[in-house]
Amino acid sequence: MAFDRRMFLGSTAATGAAVALTGTASTPASAAAPASGQEAAQGARPPRTYAFTVMGTTDLHGNVFNWDYFTDKEFDDKAHNDVGLAKISTLVNQVRAEKGRRNTLLIDAGDTIQGTQLSYYYAKVDPITARRGPVHPMAQAMNAIGYDAAALGNHEFNYGIPVLRKFEEQVDFPLLGANALDARTLKPAFAPYSMHRLCTPHGPDVKVAVLGLTNPGIAIWDKANVQGKMTFPGLEEQAAKYVPRLRSMGADVVIVSAHSGSSGTSSYGDQLPYIENAAGLVAEQVPGIDAILVGHAHTEIPEYRVRNKATGKDVVLSEPLKWGQRLTLFDFELTWAKGRWSVAKVAARVLNSNAVAEDPKIVRLLSDEHRKVVSYVNQVIGTSTQAMSSADGPFKDVAIIDLISHVQAETVRTALAGTEWAALPVVSQASCFSRTAAIPAGQVTIKDAAGLYPFENTLEARLLTGAQLKEYLEFSARYYARTAPGDPVDLAKLTNAESIPDYNYDAVYGLTYDIDIAQPAGSRITGLSFQGKPVDPAARFVLAVNNYRASGGGNFPHVPKAKQLWANSEEIRNTIIQWVKAKGTVDPAQFATVDWRLTRAGVPVF
Repeated sequence: MAFDRRMFLGSTAATGAAVALTGTASTPASAAAPASGQEAAQGARPPRTYAFTVMGTTDLHGNVFNWDYFTDKEFDDKAHNDVGLAKISTLVNQVRAEKGRRNTLLIDAGDTIQGTQLSYYYAKVDPITARRGPVHPMAQAMNAIGYDAAALGNHEFNYGIPVLRKFEEQVDFPLLGANALDARTLKPAFAPYSMHRLCTPHGPDVKVAVLGLTNPGIAIWDKANVQGKMTFPGLEEQAAKYVPRLRSMGADVVIVSAHSGSSGTSSYGDQLPYIENAAGLVAEQVPGIDAILVGHAHTEIPEYRVRNKATGKDVVLSEPLKWGQRLTLFDFELTWAKGRWSVAKVAARVLNSNAVAEDPKIVRLLSDEHRKVVSYVNQVIGTSTQAMSSADGPFKDVAIIDLISHVQAETVRTALAGTEWAALPVVSQASCFSRTAAIPAGQVTIKDAAGLYPFENTLEARLLTGAQLKEYLEFSARYYARTAPGDPVDLAKLTNAESIPDYNYDAVYGLTYDIDIAQPAGSRITGLSFQGKPVDPAARFVLAVNNYRASGGGNFPHVPKAKQLWANSEEIRNTIIQWVKAKGTVDPAQFATVDWRLTRAGVPVF
């Protein structure tokens, strides 16, 4: 049965059949070597060989151009990386020119339609789901570049299934998710795999299968959008099911596009029986895989080899850096023997997109969409009495993070007014999502406010005790490297201990406390108080918390099982924008206080 990409959940689930079978004639990327004189005399044939390249991107997160919509200027970082599909397109064109267009494939490992104000605009402001709505800029760019397949990422579900299904209609390639199942039928809700034919100079085609796997954490992180509609079993389980099937269908090469890191860790603890970052485990446990394009972890892995336990053969993994900063190349060499093609060699490497200019074709194609979004983010919504910056937010209580929590706490208090919970104290968690966020003195625009909160999280209210809040803060304080009194404090090494990202370090607004970084993790919170009095372990508090954390993101204790008192469908980012509009003036004197600080043996670090 053919897969209907317009089929919506609730109707018959998608078939497990492949949705793409592309046949191409090729200019050979690798021809057989000429026979030596002796071989010619004896009539010996040289070995038949064929080489091709699979290019890969991942975690594009709505980046088409080398542009930061939150600062409204060209993207740049300390390493002078560039971002965006316009740059990737130039690299792809160069590889195709070198290898021969028909000796290449181009795939992606997910997280495509969320992350920038460009992607937000076409999901919420001028949505692609509207009647006669626009075509998503990411769909336009990826179609123009000529992608062959893409795995689903967890952020594909942030805007709801209708937006994802519309995006699926708009792209010219399959969205793959072998472990994204219809909750009712347990059949694939998206195509599990695609099959591609590459023509060789020797007659027999090479059949390349691409198996798509997504992240089980979707069940937690986007619970509101997928609960009762979709379920997400483990990557190893579904790979073990499909890889033998693909081989039996005649696949000469099997590539996995996995929106799952390679570390074997999970940020959601034991809330799901599946591993979040399972790509390495798939390589180790499932025989028959030649290469894995890795995503989700936002790290750069040019080449990583994992020995498969069953076959003893290496599986080659590669993860290109996020946002289109890198393009992975898997270079395959095949030989023909005993009536079939077999993989003789696989190597992987990455290309840096900062080495090339943006493809003028992509620039022309989406220049109007870009201008619309630039105009949108520059709308003035209020003024600020002083400048605020998040630069010190990871290690100091700064006003700009207090602004997030103040808006969240005020929103929750308003929502609970008149309820049985109205008299309880409200505290709020917030993270430093971006170390470059800033509110200028004077006019405040949408981009300024939106830059505080780059994720599409929504707001909830959960009921916790004082004891639970202390354990929550202890868990959060693992973020700091242990530093003895008198030792120099190196800001480059102080934070992100245990590889904890900034967005998984929470400060709690409304409580006062010290974090003693000279102490081991788990014994760092001292002087925890509320309104000048020590926090009673049995006292009840309302925690204003984002849905990612409330659903288990970061594996923080207590919150996922805590009683939900209220939840909102509005993004916190929009709540902040609307708050600034309503107030007209942002005055840090009305909400910013230094409630927490880093100490060593009672002495402040700063």
